[in-house]
Amino acid sequence: AAEQYRLKAAEKDKLIADMQRRVEDLQRKAEQGSQQLQGEVQELDLEAMLRARFPRDVIEPVPKGRFGGDAIQRVIGERGEVIGTLIWESKRTRQWSDGWLGKLRDDQREARADAAVILTSTLPKGVESFEQIDGVWVTGYKAMLPLAVALRQTLIEVASARRSVEGMQSKAEMLYEYMTGPRFKQRVGAVIEAFTILQEDLDKEKKALTKMWAKRQEQIDRVMQSTVGMYGDLQGIAGKSLPEIAGLELPGGE
Repeated sequence: AAEQYRLKAAEKDKLIADMQRRVEDLQRKAEQGSQQLQGEVQELDLEAMLRARFPRDVIEPVPKGRFGGDAIQRVIGERGEVIGTLIWESKRTRQWSDGWLGKLRDDQREARADAAVILTSTLPKGVESFEQIDGVWVTGYKAMLPLAVALRQTLIEVASARRSVEGMQSKAEMLYEYMTGPRFKQRVGAVIEAFTILQEDLDKEKKALTKMWAKRQEQIDRVMQSTVGMYGDLQGIAGKSLPEIAGLELPGGE
């Protein structure tokens, strides 16, 4: 009897251990699925923002199993030709990782893209809006579209310059000199600064209008109360001989 009891207890212990492992596996799979879903949602949001802002460009999701990155933006020129390519990577994590930079540079070479951009919810330490780190542009959501506009305009200007000085300088050299120089960063900084000032002015206008509306409402209420009080005083003195005012009487009379 003791041996049977011991074996049954061992069976229960093994059953409990197996169930705990299954629960842990299910929790791990659920967490991985949730992270994957969040990443896919952000990728779709990135593609939607690029399509809405640049309807002429071709925005393509990167097929699974090829090189990395989440989206390829092919910039279309005035003649309808592809004049440049941007590769985008979106990250939605709590911590920044420097390993993303090297990986995206490899993906950029594989995709033959002119520039690489990481859109991240968590910026590296010391970066407030956007920055070029080891050849890769890193940006948050606030500066994402201004940076995209600047990068796209750069590709357009380089293509135009290349046509005018065909054979004098290669596309890669022109891109490198311009994008790593101070002029490009100053131009992007001016765009973001103007965008920030416009947003601040809009917020100030909203607050000022709200304050003004509240002040006028208070004044109107005060005038109405004084008028109603004066009419009541006169009605108490003159009685029914005082003409009735429709706006100050209850519906249906007394």
